[in-house]
Amino acid sequence: MRGETVITADPAGLTVREDGGRTVLAPSGDWLVDTVGVQDAAIRAVEENSEPGDIVIDLDGLGRIDTAGAYLLGRATRRCSQPDGDIHYRGDHPTARRLIEEVRSRTTICQPAREPVFGFMGAMARIGAGLEAAWLEAVSTMAFFGRTVTTGLRMAAQPWRFRLTPTVWAMEEVGVNALPIIAVLSFFIGAVVAYMGANLLRSVGFSVFTVELVGIAVLREFGVLITAIMLAGRSDSAFTASIGAMKMQQEIDAMRVLGLDPYEALVMPRVVACVLMAPLLTFGAMISGIFGGMLVAWSAQDISPTLFITRFHSELDWNHFWVGMSKAPVFGLVIAIVGCRHGLQVGGDVESLGKRVTTSVVQAIFAVIVIDALFAMMYLELDI
Repeated sequence: MRGETVITADPAGLTVREDGGRTVLAPSGDWLVDTVGVQDAAIRAVEENSEPGDIVIDLDGLGRIDTAGAYLLGRATRRCSQPDGDIHYRGDHPTARRLIEEVRSRTTICQPAREPVFGFMGAMARIGAGLEAAWLEAVSTMAFFGRTVTTGLRMAAQPWRFRLTPTVWAMEEVGVNALPIIAVLSFFIGAVVAYMGANLLRSVGFSVFTVELVGIAVLREFGVLITAIMLAGRSDSAFTASIGAMKMQQEIDAMRVLGLDPYEALVMPRVVACVLMAPLLTFGAMISGIFGGMLVAWSAQDISPTLFITRFHSELDWNHFWVGMSKAPVFGLVIAIVGCRHGLQVGGDVESLGKRVTTSVVQAIFAVIVIDALFAMMYLELDI
């Protein structure tokens, strides 16, 4: 087109000569990222046959240069044993010296070898590294939690920013699709508790207390724990995988370019879905677990369903139910936070995605168990 100027790059050339016991590198042409590749072999030959202190870079014939060319020229003057030696120049160039020095100061050519440490000191070093990593993970999780809370408060003040369709979809994935497997697992957990309790209580003549054992165990602990562990294994991994796949394909970067907040579009719908559906799933798990315990009590101890329900209603307090239900939203919040955080930290490769999914599930289950223990101690002190 008329008025346009097309700038073409001259091929990168390199002349190597000996001058007074020194090796002179005389680059010519444009040393740019798309032209310097052909000179990599020549630079390697210089590295093998010359000492870094004997190399001189002649800049008189050099055209344009970018960071790729600066790195290649600077690499010829460095070795693992002498990473920071002086560079000798001839001639003058408006930007080459400064660019070579800047790139050289920001890059390394050799990774220092790490000697393995064994025995007691090695074990202490690994324990210390693990504790440091755990502390950094905890700090990162708390920072993510704070960012999520501020996003939620902003959306509460501006309700039109709330995304209903993704939230309903997440509620279906988290709640409706997970209900069958949670109900089945809770049924068998209730049956196992009733069976073990029946054998133990029968030996001391208190088999009728199987009803209280099943009710307290399922309502306070097993119902909500089974729900949380299944959410951690199923929904948490799905959150990390879906958001991580978007991160790998740079879809989240595209969202930011378009002015969309990933926390509003991706994190908050999943957090709201987990917080709302966890109590409903816990309720379903409780019903299923109690039903499983009732069937075992009926078959193993001849405690009829009528007697089971009557004793369950008369002997158990509503506090047991509310103790279990109060844990569910907290577990749902923690699971969603952990899953979304690891999804947003996925790198650009599949290996990073796999590691993040595994770490996410492990951390979510660990957090659920720890928080459940804290709840147990708190309710014990409150005598609830």
